[in-house]
Amino acid sequence: MEMNEILVIAMFLTFIALLFTGFPVAFVLGGVGVAFAFIGYLSDIYLDTFTGLDYLTLSLVVNRIYKVMDNWVMVALPMFIFMGIMLDRSGVAEKLMHSIQQLFGRVRGGLAITVTLIGIILAASTGIVGASVVLLGLMSLPAMRAQNYNKPLALGTIASAGTLGILIPPSIMLVIMADQLALSVGDLFMGAVAPGILLGTMYIVFILAVGFIRPSMFPLPENVQKVDWPVIWNVFKSILPPVALIFAVLGSIFAGVATATEASGVGAFGATLLAWWNKKLNFKVFKEVLHGSYNTTAYIFAVFLGATCFALVLRELGGDELIESWLHALPFGDYGIIVCVLLIIFLLGFFLDWIEITLIVLPLLAPVISALDLNINGYGVIDNPELVWFVMLVAMALQTSFLTPPMGFSLFYLKGVCPPDVKLSHIYKGVMPFILLQLLALAIIVIWPQLVLWLPALAYGS
Repeated sequence: MEMNEILVIAMFLTFIALLFTGFPVAFVLGGVGVAFAFIGYLSDIYLDTFTGLDYLTLSLVVNRIYKVMDNWVMVALPMFIFMGIMLDRSGVAEKLMHSIQQLFGRVRGGLAITVTLIGIILAASTGIVGASVVLLGLMSLPAMRAQNYNKPLALGTIASAGTLGILIPPSIMLVIMADQLALSVGDLFMGAVAPGILLGTMYIVFILAVGFIRPSMFPLPENVQKVDWPVIWNVFKSILPPVALIFAVLGSIFAGVATATEASGVGAFGATLLAWWNKKLNFKVFKEVLHGSYNTTAYIFAVFLGATCFALVLRELGGDELIESWLHALPFGDYGIIVCVLLIIFLLGFFLDWIEITLIVLPLLAPVISALDLNINGYGVIDNPELVWFVMLVAMALQTSFLTPPMGFSLFYLKGVCPPDVKLSHIYKGVMPFILLQLLALAIIVIWPQLVLWLPALAYGS
């Protein structure tokens, strides 16, 4: 094994080991990158190797960082984050909760279905997983407990519904993926619509099936309000504002009227208007939303900077060629390689955040996927259809990372707003069937790529 290969493996192992020390991920990424650039430089001097690393490698990092900061696509990130946090503070979700709960009051598991539907709506209008999980937990968990819902299933429903925001557009993860692979943000947003709806529908079907097979898990409320036209009208009134915001943001992108960056500004302004309309907007709220937006954006861009250094040193060592040679050596065929890659990403999600996987692993895998003979039909109008499809598979695999221990962030977001008698073991047990549903949906997208590509093709006139 050559020195470059040894250093590549050592870089990954060092990074994973340092994650468990509690140091911030951004510092770990950047520090490991700088350290191994120095190690490679010393090995060239004293061990008579040729790693290609020296002080010029780190000077290239400055140029890469400048390109990240000069990227107009990245402007969409803080705007979408602001939009999501402001919408959570606007009071829209509370109105949705009360009205949709009345609509499904006579259905066994109706409260869980309500949570899932609100999760879908929040996902399509915010894209912020942490905010969605916390908001759904605060709003729905007391009602579920009062109605004697099965504790693990109630918790699993909340956690899984909240994680839909990482997949259903406008998703900040898809914005970053598009930037890393030079793909159209609009293509990824359109491609994510069908998988997101599929997953949400599978959640609802599962809840209905559990309510039918095991009625004791989802008891009906004692006083069920009759569904009449006033109830339906209340649902319509409460659902109209967020749906209008969704159409304003996604509709402008899909119609080609606005770029993702421009649409993010529309979304931020629209969410602010909704908060003002619901009389939830004041100086204190605006300040808190700005503060939350700054914190989240700073975290993401700090990881960007560290990952830029890490990825550059890794590529200078030939890490991309090494990984490509390993994958092509697998005796499983093209689709077997796809399955192996998705399995690796699924396992990495147990320990790594989606940002590190997106910034480091995804760019290394993209050339491998492009070189495969997949024959994915782009209908003659979609550029790089195999990459658009593959990115959606990765996005769905990474969605499970929010629910898988020990690093499942949704689990800890939910635990933070639960009463003391709710243990992490209850949440772990509750999310297991939803993780299986996510893997089933992933398998469906592997088998039928058209579910991802039909909407972009339709939008482009095919």
